[in-house]
Amino acid sequence: MSASARASLCASAVLVAVFLGVTTSPRAAAQQAVAGPISFSRTLYPIFEAAQCRGCHTDDGVASATRLHFPDATAAPEDIEAFGVTLAVLVDRDDPAKSLLINKPTNRERHTGGVRIQPGSFEEQALTEWVRHLATLPPETVAAARAQLASAAAPAAHDQRLRRLTHSQYNNTVRDLLGDHSRPADRFPPEDFVNGFRNQLRTQGMPPLLAEAYSAAAEKLALNAFRAGDVNNLVACKPSNARDLKCRDQFVRTFGRRAFRRPLADDEFQRYTALFASEAAKTGRFLDGARVVVEAMLQSPKFLFHVEGRTADARAKAEDYDVASRLSYLLWDTMPDEALFAAAEKGELRTAGGLERTARRMLDSPLARQAVDEFFAEWLRFDRTLGAVKDRQRYPEFTPELAATMVQETRLLLGHLVWDDGNFMEAFIADYSFLNADLASLYAVPAPTAEFERVRFPAASHRGGLLGHASFLSANAGPVETSPTARGIFVREQFLCQHVPNPPPGVNTEVPEPTIDRPLARRQRMQAHVANPTCASCHRLMDPIGFGLENYDAIGGWRDKEVIEFESARRNTPPKKVELPIDGAGEIAGLAGSAFSDPKQIGRLLAESRACQECIVKQAFRYALGRVETAADREAIKTAYAAFRESGFKFRELLVALVRSPQFLEGM
Repeated sequence: MSASARASLCASAVLVAVFLGVTTSPRAAAQQAVAGPISFSRTLYPIFEAAQCRGCHTDDGVASATRLHFPDATAAPEDIEAFGVTLAVLVDRDDPAKSLLINKPTNRERHTGGVRIQPGSFEEQALTEWVRHLATLPPETVAAARAQLASAAAPAAHDQRLRRLTHSQYNNTVRDLLGDHSRPADRFPPEDFVNGFRNQLRTQGMPPLLAEAYSAAAEKLALNAFRAGDVNNLVACKPSNARDLKCRDQFVRTFGRRAFRRPLADDEFQRYTALFASEAAKTGRFLDGARVVVEAMLQSPKFLFHVEGRTADARAKAEDYDVASRLSYLLWDTMPDEALFAAAEKGELRTAGGLERTARRMLDSPLARQAVDEFFAEWLRFDRTLGAVKDRQRYPEFTPELAATMVQETRLLLGHLVWDDGNFMEAFIADYSFLNADLASLYAVPAPTAEFERVRFPAASHRGGLLGHASFLSANAGPVETSPTARGIFVREQFLCQHVPNPPPGVNTEVPEPTIDRPLARRQRMQAHVANPTCASCHRLMDPIGFGLENYDAIGGWRDKEVIEFESARRNTPPKKVELPIDGAGEIAGLAGSAFSDPKQIGRLLAESRACQECIVKQAFRYALGRVETAADREAIKTAYAAFRESGFKFRELLVALVRSPQFLEGM
């Protein structure tokens, strides 16, 4: 062997040694690379991480329905080792070379994510040795590893956590507490969407701008409450004078109980009565004392936050009121009423049965409609529809008023399914909708005789269900062109609960612009995503879904041809228009038999997909608990899904099932 060949062999051995975390000599490293793995966490796990396998193989990844689920990124080394052993489920003991654990990431067997580990590479060699190792493990070793991972996923003891009122909840609460309909939170700093919602615990801090907004709103609300006297009867008693102690004490306790959504503690009562007395003594007016108490309470964390799970030594009667608030803000999007306060006082909310009875009463209230509407508004991102901007020359009919009617159509369809106890999965396949004249014109169907009347689509129509609604189609498109990627991401994340990884830093996501010499359709131009290996693995998951919706333009109108306009170089000359055929074939990669050629077919695929059905459960869980689900929540999700399915997919039954879950009762 030549010196250069020996040097090359040594360099390769060193490379393998470094990559696999081996710190021995080059010769020993070369031998180690083929002698069998020692530590999964130091050898194979970095290979999977470099291949970005975790991005899809998690509880909320595109490959969530497979048997391969990676542990959390912060998992302890011993849990990563246990995970490596559980991969034995993907190993063919009789013929390790046929194992899915080798043939999927190398794409020898069709893999939705494409090639993640190159065949013939050092990485594949290390993976092959690990597969051979797993094939020799006794079943009890694999079972013990599974038990260790299950133990690591078990819920840990938690401290008291606080959930801040969302802007919607703030508006509704001051309406019901003070009789104020001014919606002050509409002018607060905007809320961020995390995990698809605006009520998630990890983003509910108190930034300075929001604290200032709360302070200004409290002052204005308190002034308005008593500007014309006590017009909303916040003071239940009739004070004889500014120093009427009995009436003062009654007001502080009564209003405080409603504002803090629980009885005041003794020290709180003393503090607010002292504040009341000081102001009333200065002005000689009883209502001035009441005003400063209202202003102070509206700025208190006890008003702005409600408790999610108390420590064991803090649990007592207060926890009953915590549960009442949790119920009220989920099912009503506002503060508890007197009946709910009474249920908390009597201890009726301490059991799943008591919670269910109360929840069913609350769902029969008109207030439940505002709460469910808020869930839909966040889940389906109505804000994107209402804030969409479209090219005026291309879409002159698109106005803020039309955008509002688009949202109203979707609200009415979903509301019909919820409150008439329909099959909620019909939302994806409904051959009817609720239209006004403007939407009927956009959809090219006969106009209804009344505003937002139920209209059945003609048999030849391609439109059906949510994916045919202009609210979805216009929100996930650009000002001029459609966006197959945006529509595909929305379906993945909102309807399948599959998180699509962000593109790597520095990757060019632009597609070629059409030219008059080469007027390519949107689908053809987007082939650049597939041609780039860095982009292809993710775009294969998103773009084919959107391609199947390309017959809908950027505001949701149907089109048989894609029209591309090219500006003329000559002044006062109209643009040249080129019409191109649309290839409307699509696929939801990862779902068996998911190819489709008509937009209505994708709705049926989703409606019949367990992944989509479970996703609706997960979305409701995230909204109800203010956090994304974890491995420890799998049983609760499974139980809620079973109740949802057995009810014929009635949405109200799903809400009741979530309320009965241990996580909701304990605020975990």
